[in-house]
Amino acid sequence: MAGVRIAAALLAALLAAGCAGDAGVRSRPFSLGYLAKSDVDIVSDLHLRASFDLLRQLAIKLYRRNPAEWRRSGAGSLRARVDALFPDPPHWNHPELGGRRGSEAVLLAFEPGYRGDRVLALVAGLSAMTYMAYGSRTESFLFDELDPQKLYNLARNLEIAAWKLRTAVDGEGRPWLLSTSLDPAAPNLSFERLFGQLVSLQDMMARIVAEKTNRTIRTVVHQMATAVFLPI
Repeated sequence: MAGVRIAAALLAALLAAGCAGDAGVRSRPFSLGYLAKSDVDIVSDLHLRASFDLLRQLAIKLYRRNPAEWRRSGAGSLRARVDALFPDPPHWNHPELGGRRGSEAVLLAFEPGYRGDRVLALVAGLSAMTYMAYGSRTESFLFDELDPQKLYNLARNLEIAAWKLRTAVDGEGRPWLLSTSLDPAAPNLSFERLFGQLVSLQDMMARIVAEKTNRTIRTVVHQMATAVFLPI
């Protein structure tokens, strides 16, 4: 598995460079727990941490473009609101979501009658999806097993969420959440780049796990306008 270690190191370096203007990819000091991990476990941990770093950046960017959302929550600051989205240990049982998690929470962000924080609904939903796809744990060890199909489905769900964020509008044609801007005077494609990194992470992890376990991934082709979230 030496090749997997090299790939993980290159991935971490690439993501750190790509996120230089934001939080970056956090590293952890060596601990005895690493002795109970396979190469794939270490790569999985790297992918999961990088995914949560990117989701945190997504929340910050969305709140900056949609400040009314975090102010609606009564949080003292944008940073406090983002911190509440990523508690330690992680959970996404936010009372205002009414028990919705994963894809149900994401859809709530684009529901006309919803009066809560749409950024929280979107990011908490994507975070819960990611957590579940990685076995509902923050670290993997020797006897833990990941499902490559769930990781593949997560990648497709991220694509659907990105499309909804970019295209979903209210009854007056206004975006539910401001994100990507194609205005020549003030273009903003950072959201597309973030989602692109998130999708690439999950697709690569799905391929690594499928190769390790000799399992076949069922691929799907969907039209974004009619696509539904895949199960995780």
